[in-house]
Amino acid sequence: MFTKPVLLVIAHGSRDPRHAATVHALVRRVRSLRPDVRVETGFLDFNIPFVQGVLESLAAQGVRDVVALPLLLTRAFHAKADIPAVLRDAPPQLRIRQAEVLGPSPLLMAALERRLYEAGLTPADKSSTGVVLASAGSTDPEAIAVIAEIAREWRHTGWCAVRPAFASASLPRTEDAVRELRELGCERVAVAPYVLAPGFLPDRIARGAAEADVLADVLGAAPEVARVLLERYDAARVPVLAAVGA
Repeated sequence: MFTKPVLLVIAHGSRDPRHAATVHALVRRVRSLRPDVRVETGFLDFNIPFVQGVLESLAAQGVRDVVALPLLLTRAFHAKADIPAVLRDAPPQLRIRQAEVLGPSPLLMAALERRLYEAGLTPADKSSTGVVLASAGSTDPEAIAVIAEIAREWRHTGWCAVRPAFASASLPRTEDAVRELRELGCERVAVAPYVLAPGFLPDRIARGAAEADVLADVLGAAPEVARVLLERYDAARVPVLAAVGA
């Protein structure tokens, strides 16, 4: 019997089947960490089930409290507009609280390093390796500023240099950041995709990493990512419970 609010993970969706497969793998990891929490998945586009359908199903089952968690790394358009619009159309008997997006978080930085080490680097390589922090990109200046700040903070953990790059909407591109780090004199250059799942833009990042020495995998179902989801859920569910007197 689940007594806590349902955690509804809201993903963007993609025509690329790898996207949904990765989202489901991440959700399975979250469930394994917190078997006392019911975790559901909904997509905004391209994949089923759609968010609205999941919300209607939950309401029909008698669920009342839901924490809607955007599977997003920054607060850009989807978190500020798309998802709130979908949640406003939810069945009225549902009490829904939208959790914060996943980033920034020290756990995500740890996941980035995990992926770099899985790709062949070691902690001993940090001082001689320049890293491109490659994100999907956004037209939202707040989201771009967050990526730049993460790159600055990550540089202070021992890497030779860290440069942000974007697959769309903003500059520089991944390939330009790779060349900049080469010109800076870094012994090797690694590209760390700051994206959650494979798809069109991550593939563009991979193409831009052609001249790099190391290309890490997407964050995907890394255990650190699952832990961030649960942190955001726990932070959001407390006000929900307080509102209903639980």
